[in-house]
Amino acid sequence: MYPNPQDVLPLPPRPDLGQYRTRAKELADACTAGDTALLTWASKWIAALDRLQPDHARTLPRDIERRTHQVVQFARDQMPKADCSLAKAQFVMARAHGFASWPRLVQHVEGLALDGSEVSTFERAAEAVISGDLATLKQLLGAEPALVRTRSDRDHRATLLHYVAANGVENYRQRTPKNIEAVATVLLDAGADVNAEADVYGGGATTFALVVTSAHPRAAGVQNQLADLLLARGAQMSPEIVTYCLVNGCPEAAAHLVTRGAKLDLVGTAGIGRVDLVEAFLGDGATSSTLHGAAMAMAAWYGRREVIARMLDLGVDAGARRASDGQTALHIAAYQGNAELVELLIARNAPLDVVDSEYGTPPLVWAFHAWLKEGRADAAAYIRVVRALVEAGATVQLAWLDHERLRAEAELYALLREAAG
Repeated sequence: MYPNPQDVLPLPPRPDLGQYRTRAKELADACTAGDTALLTWASKWIAALDRLQPDHARTLPRDIERRTHQVVQFARDQMPKADCSLAKAQFVMARAHGFASWPRLVQHVEGLALDGSEVSTFERAAEAVISGDLATLKQLLGAEPALVRTRSDRDHRATLLHYVAANGVENYRQRTPKNIEAVATVLLDAGADVNAEADVYGGGATTFALVVTSAHPRAAGVQNQLADLLLARGAQMSPEIVTYCLVNGCPEAAAHLVTRGAKLDLVGTAGIGRVDLVEAFLGDGATSSTLHGAAMAMAAWYGRREVIARMLDLGVDAGARRASDGQTALHIAAYQGNAELVELLIARNAPLDVVDSEYGTPPLVWAFHAWLKEGRADAAAYIRVVRALVEAGATVQLAWLDHERLRAEAELYALLREAAG
């Protein structure tokens, strides 16, 4: 599997199979020559592809570098030095573009060259969807009514309606035009299957599920309206939809879907900040204690201090851990720089040195990572968090203190050095 199935490379506007065969031969030669040659080949290929894209699809330099390393990593995984064959090189290039095999890429490129082919028509329609070009979309659907149920020949097998979600399809096509509701209406009126499933995120992804978990319609301010449109046309909600919204950073959609009848559990309730319903869940004993850690973690990610305070009042352990990764609310609050929540949890006896099972680090290291490694801007908040943890007795190791920004905070640095012994 390609490192990120959605983070694939766009084809050039007029792809040429002869050039692709040449590029694949160059890749095989670079593989044989070694890692430096492989990196040079990938850098040149991806930069060349980017130069051919229209302005709206150009890639930031940091993303070009990231994609270069993705291709190199995938190429080396698929092509050890003992097997730098042309066939393997062709496979790597096909996968980098989102196709299951070299023959599938060839078929796609050949189809693009033929006006009126299923491939070229679908590609034109997909571009019309993501750019909000209603005239072109209506013209294409009118000329070929079956197009509305045609699927992409990329791995995700998305229909045109899936592109409305700007999620799961190739990332350079994840855009939400201002008139996306009108685009979706045109597709639905033309007979799009509102519950058709795409092969993304493990399979079974409907347009509705993709919309309510997508950053792009959320940023455009149309996420809930799109969700309502799809529901009105028969979209089905899974029982876990509220949690899916929350884990994908879409709390507004999560709260909205509750008003539309979505099922809630303790985790979802904590995430959307419904203190009244948290009390009901915990008060009647209907929730398992195994959910407490997950609910505390979800509330912490969204800064639901009142929810966490009420859960603690009702007997939930301040050190409750999420089963999947051993995170506590204190880990997350420290990472987020949420000083008030950190102080609340400390006051309620949350364990200071508990390590999560994924990274094996305590809350103090999570705060250091967010502040010093990721460079989060609110230094004052992280200084307050670190001070609260250390003054409460959190263990400090000298190895954690080797950072220029930390040394610049003389008073805090002295406190940390003293705590480290």
